[in-house]
Amino acid sequence: MTGVKLAAATLSNAWVRLEPLEARHRAEMIAAAEADPDIFRHMPYPVAEHGFAPSFDWLLNERAEGRWIPHAVIAHAPPRAGELSSAQRETEGGVDNTPLPLASLATSPASGGGIIVGQSCYLTIRPRDAGVEIGGTWYVRAAQGTAINPAAKLALLDHAFACGIERVEFKTDALNAQSRAALTKLGATFEGVHRRHMRRPNGTWRDSAYFSIIREDWPHVRANLEARLAAFR
Repeated sequence: MTGVKLAAATLSNAWVRLEPLEARHRAEMIAAAEADPDIFRHMPYPVAEHGFAPSFDWLLNERAEGRWIPHAVIAHAPPRAGELSSAQRETEGGVDNTPLPLASLATSPASGGGIIVGQSCYLTIRPRDAGVEIGGTWYVRAAQGTAINPAAKLALLDHAFACGIERVEFKTDALNAQSRAALTKLGATFEGVHRRHMRRPNGTWRDSAYFSIIREDWPHVRANLEARLAAFR
């Protein structure tokens, strides 16, 4: 048996704080998710049809049963005028210093004064084989393309490997070009497509593209993430 001890913990760095999902996050998570249901078009959350409340309750149950460790992703308080840190947009050519409307999202006592901007989770936890998946990830539009996702991935990957994980995997709808591009930019290795892998909420079949990062990859991937985040300082 391995020494893997992947447990729920609050993860934090200069850009984000990831808090294990609790009932106190409910109102803010639902409000963030339901503001733009189209962000779930490639995900198995039928938010447009049923709202986010059933998915939130399901996630809490999965956490209670030990199958998932879901996190609320919280951006630190928005910068003051002229301080763009977490409100810069990452582009193909570098960083676009155009402020984003994160400040339009209300800070919340449930998030310690920060802004709940999405979710990311550990799932498919396999202690015997030292493996885990990072997924169930979504962000509000204002957070997409900013430091939020690379900072959250840095926190989640750092914690996973520190807990003894040897393989972190990711899957996404094969049609989700944005997610596949983000995983490639992250430095994850594309492993292929699992055909007719899952049903979408509308009943159609989804092919899933798989990516992974193993322990030997992590130093290079970590350096790449830190370099990307340095551009936001």
